[in-house]
Amino acid sequence: MQPTRREVLGALGGAAAGWRCGQEPPRQPNILFLLTDDQRWDMLGAAGNSIIKTPNMDRLAREGVRFANNFVTTSICAVSRASFFTGLYARCHGIHGFRTPLSDEQHELSYPLRLRNAGYRTGFVGKYGVGGADAIDDAARRYDYFKGFPGQGRYLVEGREHMSEYLGNQCLEFLDGSPADRPWNLSVSFKAPHVQDNVAPYFINDPLYDDLFAGVEIPPFAHMDGKYYDGLPEFLKADTESRIRWERRFGTPEKWQESVKRYYALIYGVDVQIGRMLDKIEEMGQLDNTVIVFTGDNGFFLGERGWAGKWYMHEESIRTPMIVRDPRLPQTAGAVRNEMTLNIDVAPTILSAAGLEAPQSLNGRDLMPLARGERPPWRQEWFYEHLFEHPRVPKSEGVRSGDWKYFVFPEADPVYEEMYDLASDPRETSNLAGAAEHGGTLETMRAKRELWIENLSSWRIDRPWTEPEYTPV
Repeated sequence: MQPTRREVLGALGGAAAGWRCGQEPPRQPNILFLLTDDQRWDMLGAAGNSIIKTPNMDRLAREGVRFANNFVTTSICAVSRASFFTGLYARCHGIHGFRTPLSDEQHELSYPLRLRNAGYRTGFVGKYGVGGADAIDDAARRYDYFKGFPGQGRYLVEGREHMSEYLGNQCLEFLDGSPADRPWNLSVSFKAPHVQDNVAPYFINDPLYDDLFAGVEIPPFAHMDGKYYDGLPEFLKADTESRIRWERRFGTPEKWQESVKRYYALIYGVDVQIGRMLDKIEEMGQLDNTVIVFTGDNGFFLGERGWAGKWYMHEESIRTPMIVRDPRLPQTAGAVRNEMTLNIDVAPTILSAAGLEAPQSLNGRDLMPLARGERPPWRQEWFYEHLFEHPRVPKSEGVRSGDWKYFVFPEADPVYEEMYDLASDPRETSNLAGAAEHGGTLETMRAKRELWIENLSSWRIDRPWTEPEYTPV
């Protein structure tokens, strides 16, 4: 799919902004997309975590705009990554598990291919995550530089650096191969801080950082007293992946301390590689013309609620960091925005940063007006869906509307619901789904869920999309 005339004109207009007659117009900005795996929003110094060490991520926040209320619309890596590429909810791109690749039509819709069609040199490094091993060759041919791998990969391989450094080296190789007269887009998908499944100690950090948090006692997080877990129905307790993995990784106070410290060390290892990239881009003289988007693919339960993993709609599972650093916007450097932003916003934001128009069928929104300090009308509601087929991960769906969050496990018998008033209960302590005084709110949230399902189920790739509007009966 070639860029439209409007996209080309938009790209030229974006590149020409700020130059005068007789001057050489600046090149379109480079775009670096940095994605971590299982790093939730509060695992960042800039977000108030005083123990973790993230100096380079914090630098991005100081030099850019941090979005404090960023969420994923599906909290599992493959589905979320498909949403990053396409700007679509899962019901629209149709990818709910690990084996389904992007279609040709979806690739054409994605930000990497649209940037490449607009003249960018494109690269991908790291965990590809969409489709199985048989999808890798097809993905590779759509990039100028491709070092993606299928599945989870391994942190430690004999004769090779720790995976985070290994990926960092590939990023520097891409940058070294980028000509000075052509804009580039590099998408970096770290494995860290994801666990190494079924391999103790699970969070396998670079041995260089084994003692990074030696002597530190990490205070327990909220929801670790067992009260939430003890009150759950059996289908969310017995023989679930979230509890099985909790036992392995967090089942004793000693295990919890070790696992969380290793999780922190994995994030620090990524931070080191981000620093290497920043130094390299600065050495190339291009840091002042490079837009950087940093986020995580989903959140992560670090023992809270008696669980490990993600999947469900609690804040620990769905809320992630989001930073947009655009050197063309020094007036908003260090700003924090509190609007609800989503992983589906990445694709339209990257296209906008490059001066390209996003397809009208995308579900996500362009974050650049917020990054510029503007106050556009913004979403007050969004939909969550987790339809992955797994015998020990119950499916769930829900709606965040204003200060209310509602989600349901529709295949449970009986159906199980949770609802929280986040204005008065931001830690989601009191489930109000069964409270008689909130029966009207519960009915409204149920109706909104049905409206979202109807809306997304009728989505078409060749038609403009608008969010559903609920009309009270």
